[in-house]
Amino acid sequence: MKLATYKDGSRDGQLVVVSRDLSTAHYATGIAHKLQQALDDWNFHAPQLHDLYVTLNQGKARHAFPFDPAQCMAPLPRAYQWADGSAYINHVELVRAARSSEVPSSFYTDPLMYQGGSDDFIGPCDDVVVPSEDFGIDFEAEIAVVTGDVAMGASPEQALDGVRLLMLVNDVSLRNLIPAELAKGFGFFQSKPASAFSPVAVTPDELGDAWAGGRVNLTLQSTWNGRKVGMCDAGPEMTFHFGQLIAHICKTRNVRAGSIVGSGTVSNKAIEVDGRKEWPKGYSCIAEKRCIETILDGQPSTEFMKFGDTIRIEMKGKDGQSIFGAIDQKIAPLGR
Repeated sequence: MKLATYKDGSRDGQLVVVSRDLSTAHYATGIAHKLQQALDDWNFHAPQLHDLYVTLNQGKARHAFPFDPAQCMAPLPRAYQWADGSAYINHVELVRAARSSEVPSSFYTDPLMYQGGSDDFIGPCDDVVVPSEDFGIDFEAEIAVVTGDVAMGASPEQALDGVRLLMLVNDVSLRNLIPAELAKGFGFFQSKPASAFSPVAVTPDELGDAWAGGRVNLTLQSTWNGRKVGMCDAGPEMTFHFGQLIAHICKTRNVRAGSIVGSGTVSNKAIEVDGRKEWPKGYSCIAEKRCIETILDGQPSTEFMKFGDTIRIEMKGKDGQSIFGAIDQKIAPLGR
C-alpha cells in the first residue's frame, strides 16, 4: 500500500492512503490520524489501512479525492531517528580517488553511518531554504526505509523483517561547510540541513520482485534544472543492503518504530571506453560529478546549486509508472 501525510496546519499532518497510480487519496482518520500512530501498532493498523487501499484502488472509496503531492509533508514530518548510511561504496571510492586517498579496507565490511537531524523534515514540493549560495548547495538522491521495532543484536535477516515502508530522499548537503566540520572529528551537523522525502511511502510488496535481498532493483532518476543528470541503478552496486544497515545500528541499541534509515547517495561504477573512464548512468549528487571531473581533468568544473535551481528525484516501476511520486523542489534563499 501507499501512504502519505497531508498538511493540516499541525506539526505531524494527517495520514492519507494513496491509490497505486497516485491519482486519488483518502483520509485514514477512522484508522489512524498520524503515520507514527500506525507504525506504533502496525499489526493492528496495517490490515485496516490495506483494506482502505484496496477499496481506493477499486474506485469504491466514497470520500476519495484527487491526490496532490504539493499538499504533502514528508511521510514522517518528524521521526524518532534518521540514520543515514553510505551503502554505495563506489561513491566513497570516487571521493577518495579525487583527493588521491585510499579507501580503508574496513569500509568494505563495516558500513559508514551518521545520525542526522530528524525533527524538521520537509515535504517533497517544499523549497530547500538555504542562508547562502556560498555554502555549496547539493542534492543527494537516496532511498530510505522506515522501520518497526528491531531488537538490539538483530541479524541482517532479522533486521529486514523490521522494514515497514520505503521512500525516496533528497538528503541536502552544504558541501562547503563539510570540510571544517569533519576536521573537528565529530561528524556532520550544520552541513546537513533538513532532508526531503517522496510524497508517498510504500510497503515493500508494492515493489514486487524489484525488492530483493534488502535492495531496490530499479533506476533512480535525478533531474537538475530540467536536465536528467542521473539514471542510476539502485540495486546491484549497493554494497550493504538495508538489513545490514539496520543491523549495524542494532549492534548496541534497539531501533524503535518510526526510525528512518537511508542508503546514502546511489552511485554506479565507471566503464572503460577507448581507454577512458565514463559514467554513462550519471550521478545522484553534484559532489560526485565534481569528483569525476577531478579524476578526468584534474579539477572540478560543475558548480553547486544556485537560488532558483530545481531538482526532481523519482523512481519508476517496470511498468513505467512513478512508484513514490516525485521529490520536486526549488532552492530558495532564507527570508524571502
